[in-house]
Amino acid sequence: MQKYVISALALGLVSAAAQVQAQSSVTVYGVVDAGLVLERGGAAGNTQNISSGVASGSRIGFKGKEDLGGGMTAGFVLENGFTVDTGAAGQGGLLFGRQAYVCLSSKEAGAISIGRQYSPYYKATRDVADPFVIGLAGSAQNIFSPNSRVDNSVEYTTPRYNGFSADVLYGFGEVAGDSAKNRAIGAAASYDNGPLSLVLVHHQRDNATATAHSRNTMLAGRYRIGGVTTHAAYSRNQDLLGNTSKDGLLGVSVALGAGKLLASYVDHRDDSAAQQRARQMAVGYVHPLSVRTDLYTAYGHIINRNGANFHVGNATDSGAGTTGLNLGVRHVF
Repeated sequence: MQKYVISALALGLVSAAAQVQAQSSVTVYGVVDAGLVLERGGAAGNTQNISSGVASGSRIGFKGKEDLGGGMTAGFVLENGFTVDTGAAGQGGLLFGRQAYVCLSSKEAGAISIGRQYSPYYKATRDVADPFVIGLAGSAQNIFSPNSRVDNSVEYTTPRYNGFSADVLYGFGEVAGDSAKNRAIGAAASYDNGPLSLVLVHHQRDNATATAHSRNTMLAGRYRIGGVTTHAAYSRNQDLLGNTSKDGLLGVSVALGAGKLLASYVDHRDDSAAQQRARQMAVGYVHPLSVRTDLYTAYGHIINRNGANFHVGNATDSGAGTTGLNLGVRHVF
């Protein structure tokens, strides 16, 4: 009799453990990216560097989710950035400087997330506008405003309905007595259905005294035809000094053998009396060695006019020259 009781208890524990495992999970993931970066045209002279995070920022991350029942899920993301070439921490030494947030979501009500997370403007640039996915020497962020991560933020994303969705982000400035100081506000309306993706996105950031704010509004689109994906974007901007400018992008991604050919043209024009202008031309190629490992190369060149001062960077480096050449390897796990 005692044997039967013990067996029943053991089966019950195994069943309970299996149920918990099915309802919740934690995943460890990451990217290790390093390559050779050659820069020309910098004020300090030409440079040759071994750099980390050229195509994608090197990182190690933890993400998890738990089924709360009734169609609701809880989740989190903790993502640490680091540099492969020196082993140093990225994002100024923050432990989870890339992302750190917790969220609740359901298919019917959408998702709400709280923490340090990417702005809607950054995600629209990365996922829709830029064929280089904000990496390599052709990164759109060499000219387009970055507006990347927002601390102390709350973001709500609607469910997708017939391809339509929206998200709104509010970043608390956390300054006593004035909620506008250091505040960030972002919003996007998207359509993603079949070969076509469109997004209209806005980002605003108030300065430390709430006396001025920067604004960026972008319309971006992407269309797939077989192995060819075309990209286009147009942005109107205003900096903290009230200066306005316009950015435009045309790009393409083409399946070429096992790999992918990337190309883009970015144009910047300001509305000041100086009429500063910058044009970036870039081409790149990514070749997979396996499902998780690829080789990459890219070339980017910027022509600055009338005092414009833009540089060719990559996924994690703003760059110092007007010409950049990349060659490296990226491993995803």
